Amino acid sequence: MGTLSRRKMLGAVAASAGGLVLQPAWQTRAATPEPQKITPELVGAARKEGRVAFYTSVELAVAEKVAKAFEAKFSGIQVRVERSGAERNFQRIAQEYASRIFACDVVQSSDAAHFIAWKREGLLASYLPEEVAAHYPAQHRDAAGMFASWRIYLSVIAYNTKLVPRQEAPRSFADLLDPKWTGKLVKAHPGYSGTIMTATQQMVATLGWDYFEKLAKQKVMQLQSAADPPKKVAIGERAAQVDGADYTILQLQDRGEPVEIVYASEGSPLITGPAAIMQAAPNPNSARLFYNWAMGRECQQLNVDAAGLRSAHALVRERAGRKPLDEIKLMREDPVAVEAQSDAIKARYSALFGV
Repeated sequence: MGTLSRRKMLGAVAASAGGLVLQPAWQTRAATPEPQKITPELVGAARKEGRVAFYTSVELAVAEKVAKAFEAKFSGIQVRVERSGAERNFQRIAQEYASRIFACDVVQSSDAAHFIAWKREGLLASYLPEEVAAHYPAQHRDAAGMFASWRIYLSVIAYNTKLVPRQEAPRSFADLLDPKWTGKLVKAHPGYSGTIMTATQQMVATLGWDYFEKLAKQKVMQLQSAADPPKKVAIGERAAQVDGADYTILQLQDRGEPVEIVYASEGSPLITGPAAIMQAAPNPNSARLFYNWAMGRECQQLNVDAAGLRSAHALVRERAGRKPLDEIKLMREDPVAVEAQSDAIKARYSALFGV
């Protein structure tokens, strides 16, 4: 399945769905649903199911904190966290659905393009939490209530402050092409990480493939997850990262690790990580409860305070002293382009870097 394109994978899902109703969302032209509250009736129905499966690409430690907070608030409901890279999760869901295995209740991905594909094929349930309707800007929620931004963060350059003096630190992606960085850089792979898939598309749109052709000559250490480069930089195995999740850097800084973020002069890739309920969720009431709570202020503030993420929720407070997004030059996120170009990006990237 890993060699198939996204469209072929989902085509296989549709062909194998049998009696399951997976009508493409573009055919249904669903209106915006009524906002939904967390009610005693919903909690009671969820407790009867007793479980919810959460497929996510956020760091495992973050996902487990979220799961424990939910379980503490709603006793009797166990959260099963299935954490992997976004591109792997996308393939896994396609494989499960093609085999008529419906195990995922709530899905969260760092590749927003996945939700375009899932929505098109009718794999997502329409459900609009009250707080999403009231406190999320339009660009962070689907008009038909299929998904909303569960987390926001950046893919950034970063460096080890013990290995790199501040005055010698890179200030741009172009700086990383200097011969002095040869053998000293690390980055993650768009074939595994949705963060890096999204970031790569933005960087190609801004800098061109010519940039990656030059970068590939820098003997860059190649890892999988966007959470991995920051950790290699922190332990000094590499002096700087080309890309990686900024929230991981913040967690390392909280522990006193010698890492510093650089917001590139060309712009930093912006990542929105949506979440949604699967249409064939095996525990639909638990799925609605978990999704409703996860998009609400309580969980969103937990994401900011404990994980270093950002939130689209208007009532969530940003971390004290953190540079606001509107003061950072950003590249433009384009999930539609990612959905169209993902297979070509993976192929060209792998050819350049030999991985």
